[in-house]
Amino acid sequence: MKKRHGAEQIVALLRQADVALGKGQKVPEVCKQLGISEQTYYRWRTKYGGMDPQMARQLQELQKENARLKRLVADQALDNQILREAARPNW
Repeated sequence: MKKRHGAEQIVALLRQADVALGKGQKVPEVCKQLGISEQTYYRWRTKYGGMDPQMARQLQELQKENARLKRLVADQALDNQILREAARPNW
């Protein structure tokens, strides 16, 4: 079963991991406590490593806005293609 964590939750989990690692625990033990794989831990660490929750929230909002704009551009390109097809003479 896959779990989806929000950016703020990921930052909080990484902070918990930092505390546990600071107390001398090893990465596999910390990952087991958090209920994530080591691969997930390291992927999150590279993406969200030095962020605070506000920055993570802002990143998520920017990603949503970027996806919306990409869809808008794709729709506009499709409309342009349809108009070119309609304007082309049929002989």
